[in-house]
Amino acid sequence: MALSDEPAAGGPEEEAEDETLAFGAALEAFGESAETRALLGRLREVHGGGAEREVALERFRVIMDKYQEQPHLLDPHLEWMMNLLLDIVQDQTSPASLVHLAFKFLYIITKVRGYKTFLRLFPHEVADVEPVLDLVTIQNPKDHEAWETRYMLLLWLSVTCLIPFDFSRLDGNLLTQPGQARMSIMDRILQIAESYLIVSDKARDAAAVLVSRFITRPDVKQSKMAEFLDWSLCNLARSSFQTMQGVITMDGTLQALAQIFKHGKREDCLPYAATVLRCLDGCRLPESNQTLLRKLGVKLVQRLGLTFLKPKVAAWRYQRGCRSLAANLQLLTQGQSEQKPLILTEDDDEDDDVPEGVERVIEQLLVGLKDKDTVVRWSAAKGIGRMAGRLPRALADDVVGSVLDCFSFQETDKAWHGGCLALAELGRRGLLLPSRLVDVVAVILKALTYDEKRGACSVGTNVRDAACYVCWAFARAYEPQELKPFVTAISSALVIAAVFDRDINCRRAASAAFQENVGRQGTFPHGIDILTTADYFAVGNRSNCFLVISVFIAGFPEYTQPMIDHLVTMKISHWDGVIRELAARALHNLAQQAPEFSATQVFPRLLSMTLSPDLHMRHGSILACAEVAYALYKLAAQENRPVTDHLDEQAVQGLKQIHQQLYDRQLYRGLGGQLMRQAVCVLIEKLSLSKMPFRGDTVIDGWQWLINDTLRHLHLISSHSRQQMKDAAVSALAALCSEYYMKEPGEADPAIQVETGFYCIGQAGIELLTSGDPPASASQSSGITEELITQYLAELRNPEEMTRCGFSLALGALPGFLLKGRLQQVLTGLRAVTHTSPEDVSFAESRRDGLKAIARICQTVGVKAGAPDEAVCGENVSQIYCALLGCMDDYTTDSRGDVGTWVRKAAMTSLMDLTLLLARSQPELIEAHTCERIMCCVAQQASEKIDRFRAHAASVFLTLLHFDSPPIPHVPHRGELEKLFPRSDVASVNWSAPSQAFPRITQLLGLPTYRYHVLLGLVVSLGGLTESTIRHSTQSLFEYMKGIQSDPQALGSFSGTLLQIFEDNLLNERVSVPLLKTLDHVLTHGCFDIFTTEEDHPFAVKLLALCKKEIKNSKDIQKLLSGIAVFCEMVQFPGDVRRQALLQLCLLLCHRFPLIRKTTASQVYETLLTYSDVVGADVLDEVVTVLSDTAWDAELAVVREQRNRLCDLLGVPRPQLVPQPGAC
Repeated sequence: MALSDEPAAGGPEEEAEDETLAFGAALEAFGESAETRALLGRLREVHGGGAEREVALERFRVIMDKYQEQPHLLDPHLEWMMNLLLDIVQDQTSPASLVHLAFKFLYIITKVRGYKTFLRLFPHEVADVEPVLDLVTIQNPKDHEAWETRYMLLLWLSVTCLIPFDFSRLDGNLLTQPGQARMSIMDRILQIAESYLIVSDKARDAAAVLVSRFITRPDVKQSKMAEFLDWSLCNLARSSFQTMQGVITMDGTLQALAQIFKHGKREDCLPYAATVLRCLDGCRLPESNQTLLRKLGVKLVQRLGLTFLKPKVAAWRYQRGCRSLAANLQLLTQGQSEQKPLILTEDDDEDDDVPEGVERVIEQLLVGLKDKDTVVRWSAAKGIGRMAGRLPRALADDVVGSVLDCFSFQETDKAWHGGCLALAELGRRGLLLPSRLVDVVAVILKALTYDEKRGACSVGTNVRDAACYVCWAFARAYEPQELKPFVTAISSALVIAAVFDRDINCRRAASAAFQENVGRQGTFPHGIDILTTADYFAVGNRSNCFLVISVFIAGFPEYTQPMIDHLVTMKISHWDGVIRELAARALHNLAQQAPEFSATQVFPRLLSMTLSPDLHMRHGSILACAEVAYALYKLAAQENRPVTDHLDEQAVQGLKQIHQQLYDRQLYRGLGGQLMRQAVCVLIEKLSLSKMPFRGDTVIDGWQWLINDTLRHLHLISSHSRQQMKDAAVSALAALCSEYYMKEPGEADPAIQVETGFYCIGQAGIELLTSGDPPASASQSSGITEELITQYLAELRNPEEMTRCGFSLALGALPGFLLKGRLQQVLTGLRAVTHTSPEDVSFAESRRDGLKAIARICQTVGVKAGAPDEAVCGENVSQIYCALLGCMDDYTTDSRGDVGTWVRKAAMTSLMDLTLLLARSQPELIEAHTCERIMCCVAQQASEKIDRFRAHAASVFLTLLHFDSPPIPHVPHRGELEKLFPRSDVASVNWSAPSQAFPRITQLLGLPTYRYHVLLGLVVSLGGLTESTIRHSTQSLFEYMKGIQSDPQALGSFSGTLLQIFEDNLLNERVSVPLLKTLDHVLTHGCFDIFTTEEDHPFAVKLLALCKKEIKNSKDIQKLLSGIAVFCEMVQFPGDVRRQALLQLCLLLCHRFPLIRKTTASQVYETLLTYSDVVGADVLDEVVTVLSDTAWDAELAVVREQRNRLCDLLGVPRPQLVPQPGAC
């Protein structure tokens, strides 16, 4: 077989996959007009059913769905689309399936554009009434496949009901024969409408539209309205919302009633309004668990209320007048504002009697504001606004007062949300008079920060969002002078919500409200500057809001203190730990804007909160104390002053006592103790960096004990917070040692006595301390260096993996002066941690952290000739490299997967850091064989199967290759590498994408030094599980092998390397199974066809021997299946290799596993047909017959007989049963 021409990786298909575009709302016109016209024109051809019909329908649905966000783009094309489809409907010769298909297309258009717009285009002449009515009549309401037809026909019929002629004129002579009468059109329509109001599909909605248009006709309302309302109320009275049919019936009836009272004239509906309201009260809809029924109930109630009240525009309402944004901005640029006195006219109808039903309507709407579903509250809010617009001023003000009662902390978040929606509606309609703004603004400011804890999360997001909507509505409703007294409070509250709210929707809503106020009011301080920075997109990133945008806004003095107060009051004690940490970091940034305020006002408050019984408040306040203290230190350091110039003695003492107070109250224990430990570790780090005057104080001993105890008990900490705790403790240790354990630069203070917190000496011997033991009982050493390092090295042998992790990183974080004279001892201990032994083979995380510690120590101590106990030098560099390179072969796996990748990644990073360190100072310490091994190991990782680690390896490889300050010495094939991987391509290549990585990395196969390691990595990738990795690695390998087909020496070298990999990794499941799959691929594609011309080629002989060893006595199904494929491909090699391969296949035909027997027979069958010269033509048919007709999953005794027959036909000896030792 010839080497196949596979498409190159990264071709058009790959590019098409990568170039996925999201248009959003960026369409400018209906671009599929021609395609749609052709699609509609082909309906007569595809309506018969089957795939073509479904494809056409799905394609049209996809086209229409693109315009869901911009349906108005369809308007110029709706008419011709409807005409094409109605031509099919009105054609008497059209089969039923075609008519139904046309209505499906009409429904899809209606769904996108909305029936109200589309409805006007339906033909609605007098001549259309009866044909449409007849079409509706012949429909089967139980046909679930044609519900779109019934829906569209009912909508069409509702349009025809608008003809300005009496329906009786269309009836003609109703008496066709003596004694027989047919129904009038009016009765037929009413009967159809009533029947479809109680169906379970969407036709129910169209029937409600039909009823509203039909019943409100002048000729129908006189004779049919009372009858229909009576029928509807009887239906409501008989139905129960606790049954499915009852829900359906009530839904249709309520929709119809709501539409009638919406479209009907007041004088026609008023006589029935009170009766309907009484019936609705009896239905007890607020008790239903059906959201839709409660919403329809609220909608109908408000329509009834509007029917009770005369339609009028309240003369007392607030009128802003000109609301032009352009005019407002023009006045603002001219330095003036529109100052028109508010004229409130007296209500001319103050003495009008308000119907008694109005109070009940208002009461039900107020209850609806507290409903559990948003759609119900929203409908109730709009009803409140509409009703208040028709009430006298005094009663409307009472309604406002009732709405304000929703804002009580005894109410739920649902009531707050409904109240906000109602206030926004009232404000938008001018029904919230300026005299009420004092009360309203106060509750809205509370709503902007509403956040109530509920279990593991909180509620209030919708309340804050609705409060932003209120602020947005007020900006459009009121003159600037009306809101001027509240500008400071509202602007600060909106800025705080836009920057510090936890939820992105609330931040964006606040930003939009702020923008509206800046544009409409023009009175918000620094509005344009803030909007430029805190726009809709910028506030999408929470960290950016807390740490960057907040600093910019705090630069304006009007917002600085409110922002700081909000963080201290609300966010420091927030239930979400991420918010507390962000708030503390934000306070660090803002403290530099207001140092005096932070030191005198904020800091005492924070200190008092550190002893709060609330865990979250305690945690957040300690973090905030640490950050604010560090911020004040940095300000003082800029002027070469100590931090005590900003913090008084009381504050310093308060900081010092935090640890002891927590310890005395036993707050380091339990689940809350995790948060306290992490917070105090951050406090230790920041106070150490702030150079607090605690040198020689006993608090240092307490801090050291806490760090040590935390590191030692990491395994008791929950897994999700373990890494954060470990990092905090290690950072605290580094800062503590650097500040308080150094006498002079580079020298440890011998006078310092450290509380290590590990051992308590007593008569019973040495006992381990727990977190409950007092730190004062810990022994003191003669010096910090001996005690600390000795105890830390002892903990590296701890049986707990997390303890090893913590103390490895702790040793890596120690400053250089503590390592002086003990470097060799520390490196030896860490090398032991990185070594894999049978007892700790699963400790991948400790090996990873040990490697990180070694690299960090090397960076800390630097390079210095002839000082192995003080720095990296020729005496210890080889040992360090040996430890790092040894971890490059860590492929440990457990239930979490390939955890060895963590170790290999840390090893690669550490190798890079150490090599670059040596290259900068003493490049002669980098030996040639070491550099070669580094580059080869990294190249192997760059060719393996896990995308993110492959990308990291490639980054390390290219960094070492292109480093030029000075260049890394002894890089093998540097010239060829720089041509293969030019510096200009480094940034453009995505090494985590298989389509880009493998074509480049396989070029290293041409370099002898790298061939073994790169091929080893490629074998693992090619035999993996991920489809894209297999495809691109295979294509890249075949492309390389196709290029060396004409070079026997190169091909021989490649095959020798492949066999060497096989031999080195014999019985290594990680490599051998993928290698067998790789061999199957390359043999199948004819990559070694040149070897088949020689009988018993050495490559084939050795490969066969290795394969036999690999599968011998194996029970691994995947390995056996891969081995079968390789043996089948090896029959193409002539000579004894073919006979031995056939013998192995015959052995597998009697394997203990039926699956193996069946698979072997199937593949041998295919192989013999592919390689026809393997057996003689005279026996081929018989061999093929035996293979295909035998039941290879039968009993072995039966199978063995057929197998022996095959052996005779193939000319190979029959396998003999070997008696087991000890058998009788």
